[in-house]
Amino acid sequence: MTYVEDELTSQPECWTRAAAEAARHTSALPAAGERVAIVGCGTSYFMAQSAAALREEAGQGETDAFAASEFPRGRAYDRVVALTRSGTTTEVLELLAGLKGRTRTVALTADPRTPVMSAADDVVVLDFADERSVVQTRFATTALTLLRAHLGLHTDAVVADARAALAAELPEGLVGSTQFTFLGRGWTVGLANEAGLKMREASLSWTEAYPAMEYRHGPISISTGGTATWMFGEAPDGLADQVRETGARWVPGDLDPLAELVRAQRLAVAVAAARGLDPDRPRHLTRSVILAP
Repeated sequence: MTYVEDELTSQPECWTRAAAEAARHTSALPAAGERVAIVGCGTSYFMAQSAAALREEAGQGETDAFAASEFPRGRAYDRVVALTRSGTTTEVLELLAGLKGRTRTVALTADPRTPVMSAADDVVVLDFADERSVVQTRFATTALTLLRAHLGLHTDAVVADARAALAAELPEGLVGSTQFTFLGRGWTVGLANEAGLKMREASLSWTEAYPAMEYRHGPISISTGGTATWMFGEAPDGLADQVRETGARWVPGDLDPLAELVRAQRLAVAVAAARGLDPDRPRHLTRSVILAP
């Protein structure tokens, strides 16, 4: 078993623990009514997108998501939340340093022995969700679960769906698809983006991701026999039939969207295996992007 396989199968336990610990971190996490930005890089950026949308949908306050390198430094926020598994990513550390003394910051990290511990005003350590694999799975979803629980949006049903996602067989023939498109709406757009990234990192697949309503505005033109379109959450009316009419496979998201991401992670590993690739050693990638001065 690869590191990434071992780590992705532990997600139900990680989510249960994060949800149980959320109340301990209330003072560090955004309060209702605050204007908040959530930042990250790569996978963490996509989790930031989902967390920001969830917070706004919950009526907790205006919430933006940015890649750390694209943070608009002229804007005023009450709090900035940084997601960083390694605690060493250059863009995140530079942003936190620039906000020091101006904006309250909190970092969610997996490693308490890294520079982020002093770079942020508050730190939430999820070391039980740390990973050996370059390809992120459980840390990202556990950080999102913590934020989801903080908003009162996590339930035991989410964990049950994650266990179902791990136990069920992948749809027959899906591994042999030539192209994968992931779709989301609202907070699940970030999950769709992350599913596409997982497939690219682990299996070198041709993948794309879009807000579901945007799929008809051009991207559907690539749908054909041999391609697959996977929906995270409830699909817009008529879209499934339109995709099927192209000859493409439609994959509905019947589980909680975060559990659907677990299924997509499993697909990435399965496609990698079918292509003779090692998902623990993705091309040109390292655990953390640390830029030389």
